[in-house]
Amino acid sequence: MRKTIYRKLRIRGLIENYNRFRKNLSRNLPEKVFIWDETLNEGEQAPIVFLTYVEKVKLAKMLDDIGVSMINIGFPGISEEEEKTISRISNEGFEQVKIVTSARAIISDIDACLRCDTREISIFTPFNELNLQYVLKTTKKDVLEKTVNCVEYAKNHGLTVNFVLEDASRTPLEEISQIFKAAIQTGADRLVIADTVGFLRPLSMHYLITRIKQSLSQLTKKDVQFSVRCHNDFGLATANTLTALEEGVNYPQTSVAGFGERAGLAPMEEVVMSLEMLYMIDTDINPKRLYRLGQLAEKSFVSPIAFHKSIIGENAFSHASEKHIHGMLAHPLIYEPFLPKKIGRETMFYLGKQIGRHLVENRLTLAGIKATPRQVDEIVRRISRQQESLDKGEMLMTFYQIKKLMREMQRGLTEEDFWKIVEQVTKQKPKLMPKLKNQTE
Repeated sequence: MRKTIYRKLRIRGLIENYNRFRKNLSRNLPEKVFIWDETLNEGEQAPIVFLTYVEKVKLAKMLDDIGVSMINIGFPGISEEEEKTISRISNEGFEQVKIVTSARAIISDIDACLRCDTREISIFTPFNELNLQYVLKTTKKDVLEKTVNCVEYAKNHGLTVNFVLEDASRTPLEEISQIFKAAIQTGADRLVIADTVGFLRPLSMHYLITRIKQSLSQLTKKDVQFSVRCHNDFGLATANTLTALEEGVNYPQTSVAGFGERAGLAPMEEVVMSLEMLYMIDTDINPKRLYRLGQLAEKSFVSPIAFHKSIIGENAFSHASEKHIHGMLAHPLIYEPFLPKKIGRETMFYLGKQIGRHLVENRLTLAGIKATPRQVDEIVRRISRQQESLDKGEMLMTFYQIKKLMREMQRGLTEEDFWKIVEQVTKQKPKLMPKLKNQTE
């Protein structure tokens, strides 16, 4: 266990750290964890996100620089243009990171990955009845055959193969075992359990991974590597990812600031700092670069990170109330879980309505100004009154204007734009103007 300020304070009898207790640490916890980043792949699936080539390269280079083990740079089979972009990125030259590309269980998708000169691939497919009936419109037998053929084809072409079972968290265990067994016996190097709609609770994740590992150990007699991909639909992506790691999974898939489709993936900075600080596991990530990485992603995605976002949000190490400021002036760990400089940040104190005597007195002392108690009280009163006198209506107007602009930015093409393109390509006008909508009953 590494020496930290927490350990020093515990030795002095100032605080306790229950995370250090052996009975609170899983016996299956891996000694080494490899961060697998999906920002360039999953992140670009967020609504109306478009990354330029330069932005993708900058993000990939910084991810490589901070110590990420694997980066999925995209899905070349989606279009010729995407294939060209991914091919250029894969040939940019990286220091240590492994580059991965994605493919459906289709030979042509694998060929597209091969043309990009990547040596590692993620082959993905769902296998439950919902997807078989409504998306793939085929049978389990057909999916199994395609999986075996594609894994075998990729291995024969010298690729490292990750087999991703989409919607694994809603697939019956016997079917998970069936397709995972087929993939492993054909040569897949790693299995990826995807909680595609973020539907698991941590205890459910524990149950699922335990049963999958037990089943496969009996069926294949092989030591299988696992990865986990948790979506954040219920805000449980980080918790489920950490639960999976407690069961021996050592390739967590993450995305910077959680960017991705719908509610996104497990945020990298949350998973990394939890492993470093709560589990005492070295991730090889340079934490001092996490905040800058988040800022780069925010700029590239043109999507603001929530101010209250953990670790990299603007308010994550900010204090405004007198009670908290008093505590923070006494000791930096009173109201913060770790020193912000660990991730290249600093504590911020805000002057506002809740300001009290301690911050004012502290600042005056640092500035060499002597003030009487009555003067300090008057300074506190004037600061509070000044904020209360601000025009809240004007603030709300600005707020709504910003939200309106953000909605307009994320709107994409209009229905009118869509049908214009259709008419230009087909030379036909629609007889009806159907709108895109959900087809559920």
